[in-house]
Amino acid sequence: MISSVAAADLAHTLRQRRQRLAQRISFPVVLWSGQPVPRNFPALTYPFRASSHFLYFAGVSLANAAIHLKGDRLTLFMDDASAAAALWHGPSPSRDDIATTIGADAAYPLAELPRFAEGAATLGVQDATTAAEQLHLRGVIQPTQDKALAEAVIALRLTHDAAALGEIRKAAAVSVAAHRAGMAATATAATEAQVRAAMEQVILAQNMTCAYNSIVTVQGEVLHNEQYHHPLQPGDLLLADVGAEAPSGWASDITRTWPVAGEFSPTQRAVYDVVLAAHDACIAQAAPGVEYRDIHLLACEVLATGLVDLGILQGDPVGLVEQDAHALFFPHGVGHLLGLDVHDMEDLGDLAGYAPDRQRSDRFGLGYLRLDRPLQAGMVVTIEPGFYQVPGILQDPARRDCYRDCVNWDRLTTFADVRGIRIEDDVLITAMGATVLTAALPTRAAEIEALVQSGAGGGMEPHPAKGYEF
Repeated sequence: MISSVAAADLAHTLRQRRQRLAQRISFPVVLWSGQPVPRNFPALTYPFRASSHFLYFAGVSLANAAIHLKGDRLTLFMDDASAAAALWHGPSPSRDDIATTIGADAAYPLAELPRFAEGAATLGVQDATTAAEQLHLRGVIQPTQDKALAEAVIALRLTHDAAALGEIRKAAAVSVAAHRAGMAATATAATEAQVRAAMEQVILAQNMTCAYNSIVTVQGEVLHNEQYHHPLQPGDLLLADVGAEAPSGWASDITRTWPVAGEFSPTQRAVYDVVLAAHDACIAQAAPGVEYRDIHLLACEVLATGLVDLGILQGDPVGLVEQDAHALFFPHGVGHLLGLDVHDMEDLGDLAGYAPDRQRSDRFGLGYLRLDRPLQAGMVVTIEPGFYQVPGILQDPARRDCYRDCVNWDRLTTFADVRGIRIEDDVLITAMGATVLTAALPTRAAEIEALVQSGAGGGMEPHPAKGYEF
C-alpha cells in the first residue's frame, strides 16, 4: 500500500476527476477493470494491467474489480483475496483498505454488482471474459448513453491534471535514461536483443514496465518491428522506440535512431538532419488552438523540402505534399495523444483522436493520421516524423508509376544505407506553447554520436539511471 499522505493525495485527485465527470453526465456508470488473460493454461497469465478508463477513476490496477460512479460518489466492487491466493501470492490489501486508499464512498463484494450494473453506462474492456460479463449484467444496452459517456471521458482525458503530468514526467525520465543506456550499450552489443535488454533493464530497475512492446531494430523501415535477433553491423542504423510506463499506468514514448558504429555516414546524416528539421519545426509550431493536422502537414512539407534538396524528390515541396509523394517515405501520422495509453484512448477508435464531425481521410498521405483536433493546453502529444524505405511501398509498380516524375529513383539508390529513421519526443501543450518532456535526451546528430561512442570504452555503466530524478 502507498503512504497515508500519498493515499490522501490520490483520493483527492480521483474525487476531482469524478466531480468533473458528474458535470458532464447525469446517469450512473460502471467501469470494469478486466481480468488476467491466460497465456497457455489458466494459472499462467499474461501480466495484468487494468483498463485505462477504470484506472483513471480508480487510481490503482485491480484485477476482477469494478467501480460504480454516480455524481461524485464511487462504489468499489471486488472480492477479498482467498486463503489459496494468499498461499501463492502473499497477503493482499483488503477491499476496505483499497476503498480507503482510493477514497471510495462504499465497497462491496462482486456479488453485489448486478443490482448496480443494470442500465448503467460503460466503456468496453479488451478481454473477452469481462466483455461478456458486461453484456450479461447490464441487461438492456443503451448505445446512445455509452457514447455520451465515451465523449465525456474523452473530454476529461484529452488534457491532464497535475497528478497525471507528474506521473508522465516520471515515466519520461526513466525512458530517457533507458535510451542513454541503449546507446552506450551498442558498442559492445552483438544483436538488437542485447541493446533492448540494456534499455529495458533500466525500466524494470525503476519498478516500471514497458508502455508497449519495444522496437529495437536495424530494420527501421518496419514501423512496428518486434524482432530482436538481427546482428548489429557497422554501417547499420539502429532505431529504438522504447517507453516506460509508471506503476500508476501513465505512459511515455521515445524514439531515437543512432549509428551502430558511432558515426553517421554522410547519407545517413543528411537524411537524419532532414527528419530532425521536421521534428523541430513541428514542436516550435505546437500551441493551443493549432490544428494537429496542420502540424502533420508541416512535417510533410519540411520533409519534402529536405528530400528535394537531397535530390530524392523532384518538384515543388508544397505540390509534392498535395500529391502525397512525401508519403512514399513518411506514410504514418506525425504522432498521437499520450496518457494512460501510449496511443491514448485508441480503444475508442477515432472518437477520441478526431474532433466531432471529422473523419479519417482515405488519402495516401493522411490515412494514418491518429489525431485530428486543435491542440489544447494540458494535452500531451508525441511528435515523431520519420523517413523509411519500405519495400512494399517503393517497389509497388502502381506507386512507382504514379510517382515516376516525383522521385529520382537513381539518386535514391545512393541512400541505400538509410532504411529507417524516426525521432520522437513527448510534448506537453502549455498556455504559452509547448514543453518537451523528454528534452533531456539529445536529438542532434553529433550528440547522438557522442552518446553511442561513450560505450566504446567498456559498455554500459553499472547504474545507467544514476543522475536522473524519477
